[in-house]
Amino acid sequence: MSIGLFTVSCSNDDNDGETIVPIQGTYKLSKTGGIVNGSEVLVDAIQNQSGCNPDYLDLRLSNAAVMGDYGPNCALTETTGTYVRSHNDLTLTFGNSSTTSDIMNLTNKELKIKDKTSGIITVYTR
Repeated sequence: MSIGLFTVSCSNDDNDGETIVPIQGTYKLSKTGGIVNGSEVLVDAIQNQSGCNPDYLDLRLSNAAVMGDYGPNCALTETTGTYVRSHNDLTLTFGNSSTTSDIMNLTNKELKIKDKTSGIITVYTR
């Protein structure tokens, strides 16, 4: 009987396609790309400086967002803004600039978003 309950409790719940993994966390920039001829094409993020830590996005419980950018000589520049998650949309605001992306994948190891305006896909890893 317990096996039956376990099987039922692990069934796919109706959540309108929305992931239940919390979005808060620090994500390292991994890949970028887009859709080319109907196929997803991703490459290692050229924004990451060779020999430095990868750039990152830190989404905090307070809805603060911190973008870390390692520049020449691995100098870190942090920009603080805010984020709002609404179902599978993620809106990031830094200064007067806001972008809204579809959350394509959110797991304990990955955040993959697609900018609604540009179509650019960005993959972050935890």
